[in-house]
Amino acid sequence: MTILLLSQFGIPVSTTHTITGAIFGVGGVRRMSAVRWSVGTEIATAWVLTLPASGLVAAALYRIMVIFL
Repeated sequence: MTILLLSQFGIPVSTTHTITGAIFGVGGVRRMSAVRWSVGTEIATAWVLTLPASGLVAAALYRIMVIFL
């Protein structure tokens, strides 16, 4: 359902996003304390920081390559 919904809005989603969301969703439905929310927070933080970090690394490598090429 997650993949279909996000596809309608043109938002890319990986299977990792879907599986993680399903695991946390099922755990939350059974019992909120059954889920280790700290792990979820770490995963979400990593997802949010991946794009800007990749951009910064790419910019730095570009600047280094411009100097030597």
